[in-house]
Amino acid sequence: MPGIDKLPIEETLEDSPQTRSLLGVFEEDATAISNYMNQLYQAMHRIYDAQNELSAATHLTSKLLKEYEKQRFPLGGDDEVMSSTLQQFSKVIDELSSCHAVLSTQLADAMMFPITQFKERDLKEILTLKEVFQIASNDHDAAINRYSRLSKKRENDKVKYEVIEDVYTSRKKQHQTMMHYFCALNTLQYKKKIALLEPLLGYMQAQISFFKMGSENLNEQLEEFLTNIGTSVQNVRREMDNDVETMQQTIEDLELASDPLYVPDPDPTKFPVNRNLTRKAGYLNARNKTGLVSSTWDRQFYFTQGGNLMSQARGDVAGGLAMDIDNCSVMAVDCEDRRYCFQITSFDGKKSSILQADSKKDHEEWICTINNISKQIYLNENPEEIAARVNQSALEAVTPSPSFQQRHESLRPAGQSRPPAARTSSSGSLGSESTNLAALSLDSLVAPDTPIQFDIISPVCEDQPGQAKASGQGGRRTNPFGESGGGTKSETEDSILHQLFIVRFLGSMEVKSDVNPDVVYETMRQILAARAIHNIFRMTESHLLVTCDCLKLIDPQTQVTRLMFPLPSVVLYATHQENKRLFGFVLRTSGGRSESNLSSVCYIFESNNEGEKICDSVGLAKQIALHAELDLEEQSRLIAASSRPNQTSSEGQFVVLSSSQSEESDLGEEGKKRESEA
Repeated sequence: MPGIDKLPIEETLEDSPQTRSLLGVFEEDATAISNYMNQLYQAMHRIYDAQNELSAATHLTSKLLKEYEKQRFPLGGDDEVMSSTLQQFSKVIDELSSCHAVLSTQLADAMMFPITQFKERDLKEILTLKEVFQIASNDHDAAINRYSRLSKKRENDKVKYEVIEDVYTSRKKQHQTMMHYFCALNTLQYKKKIALLEPLLGYMQAQISFFKMGSENLNEQLEEFLTNIGTSVQNVRREMDNDVETMQQTIEDLELASDPLYVPDPDPTKFPVNRNLTRKAGYLNARNKTGLVSSTWDRQFYFTQGGNLMSQARGDVAGGLAMDIDNCSVMAVDCEDRRYCFQITSFDGKKSSILQADSKKDHEEWICTINNISKQIYLNENPEEIAARVNQSALEAVTPSPSFQQRHESLRPAGQSRPPAARTSSSGSLGSESTNLAALSLDSLVAPDTPIQFDIISPVCEDQPGQAKASGQGGRRTNPFGESGGGTKSETEDSILHQLFIVRFLGSMEVKSDVNPDVVYETMRQILAARAIHNIFRMTESHLLVTCDCLKLIDPQTQVTRLMFPLPSVVLYATHQENKRLFGFVLRTSGGRSESNLSSVCYIFESNNEGEKICDSVGLAKQIALHAELDLEEQSRLIAASSRPNQTSSEGQFVVLSSSQSEESDLGEEGKKRESEA
């Protein structure tokens, strides 16, 4: 006999769509077997009930046996040995259709009993297990749905314990029921052959015993054929018994090994997170927006395929493309008070998906896997080894700084303003640089051992020290739209530019260079890599206020200024070349890790698709500040010119300029404007 198709019992716990699809094929085959066996049973029952109609009944039996090869069984349809065997049986039965007398007892014992047992016991067992499995599957889905809706903020230990216990019980029940159901379906393939061959063999033996027509109808060749069939039936039975014993042992081993896996959130010490994966599959809850404020969560099977994230609903034959995750960004997010949520954003920022994992282990492994795929590590021959080396290198190269206080103190500008020449050079660094800067190595931009600050945890800074003390104002709330509740106005409120953006702080670190945009790109890369390695996924959201004097980070809830960056100290700013939501700027401050008096710190933020707008706003603010500075210098020149005797009236109330001086002043102003535009 050829090999028997089997359902993989080892994959019952994963319960993937492929396993469900294969299960559907076996169920369809069982239905086809049931239909066919019912017809065969009716035919043989006619032989048993009506001895007078024995000829017609045997003819129908022979006809059904001939049609076996035309049956479309999903499994075993190409079994040529079985088809040829049944064809041979149909010929013999057709020859014996002229025999009308059959002993009812012999037919009942040898023919009707095996097929009745298969029909009433085996097929009904399949139907019962199918119903039990469907109930267990529905209970498990309901338990998982209830577990997914557990509140993260308002945790109730009693409710959580009941839900986890419910998930454990339902998952265990589904797993055990599914394994027994698979075992029964696999066994059905053997029983189908036995149920087909054994009644026929009994029927033929009853005919031989009753008619004693061996010399005429049953020759030696047919006896040898029947003997071979009997031997084959015994071999199939022994093979079935061995396979059933193996499957039962597999079920016991899997039940013992899978017991810890029934818990939805296993202990991470027993099941450590694998951060070097480049392929992963499993069930996730996907968030789908149904309105402005409403959304639904659909549970689907997700798996990675190259640089694509695929999704597959239960019952689907194949999966569909959910998102292209090459060069994407992934981070943990808080969404609708659900645990273990993370967001995937495409490389162009136009598409994003929020997914929810079942456990913390799956949550971190999904983020690490997508992050590894985003780096296109899967294109190498040994992707997991390369991912391990990359993660280890990044882990050794990045050391997060636990304190932000010293960095924040170093960001406070000095009491005296910088000379104009310094401002001019800072503004010039915003434009195109000379070609020799393009050859800077990564180590010349950012030192490998530079600490990274991931959050703003310093005390709230309302104003710069000199400004606050001079004006006599302490900590006070800042209105981002420039409206003042009191009579005193600060320099920020007098600014003609007020633009507000929603940003999220990713991190900051000291850099070696502040003259090339590559330093911003390299800082972005190191901070994002460090966040992924150290599982730092939370970000502080703030309002970034851009004025002609400074950049302010304002708390969106209290409107209190968290940090203030003087605009002249912002010497470089850039947007990520691919992910336009990421932007950063370099702040030149006094002090720091370097030996010189000046140091540069790069700050990285994420915005809502407004990175370029923020950079344009900062550039506009610096241009306005530069023009205001040029206007002040022009006024100083006029005041200096007014002190000359030949250019000042007796009252000294106004200034008279010659035509040459006016032209010179205009030319100087135009030259300065061209310089600022450059």
